[in-house]
Amino acid sequence: MKKIEFFFDVGSPYSYLAYRQLPKIAKARSADIVWRPMLLGGVFQTTGNSSPATVPIKGRHSMIDLERWARHFDVPFQHNPYFPINTLHLMRGATGLQMRGEEEFQRYLAAIFGAMFEQQRNLAAPQEVAAVLDAAGISPMLVMDLVQDPAVKEKLRRDTQEATDRGVFGAPSFFVGGEMFWGQDRLHFVDQALA
Repeated sequence: MKKIEFFFDVGSPYSYLAYRQLPKIAKARSADIVWRPMLLGGVFQTTGNSSPATVPIKGRHSMIDLERWARHFDVPFQHNPYFPINTLHLMRGATGLQMRGEEEFQRYLAAIFGAMFEQQRNLAAPQEVAAVLDAAGISPMLVMDLVQDPAVKEKLRRDTQEATDRGVFGAPSFFVGGEMFWGQDRLHFVDQALA
């Protein structure tokens, strides 16, 4: 079975766009997606990279670029006025739920990505995150426990380190075999590699 490794952070709008497209590509190419949550802030710190939002002129253009890509992919997208936020707890939540099982992990991703880039929720506020999780049928208390679990913390740290060791410097990043592709605008190359 062909595989696509998908390194992502739920705080990355470009990861959101890739999240909405990648399953279609995987299905068309009979490939499995290997979901690889990582902490983008940790990647930036290790590689010296930074969010486009930290460069005012680039940040303004990114807003236009994101809207163009959302229209191109025909997916809902709204700029989140609370962006950027620290996603440490959100990504620990993703990692912890993934360690428990695929179904709950996928519900979590759908809820968090939707809240962040479709509903403009302030996911820096714990009460907002709890409301989003509750609406998705995920226990906020369970996620809070997972966020504090040393095994979850260590797995996210290791996976983020693995990402940078393999050359990842931003999100989303994809691997097909040993070849890396960076950015949701490279998905056509991912598709070609699978073909």
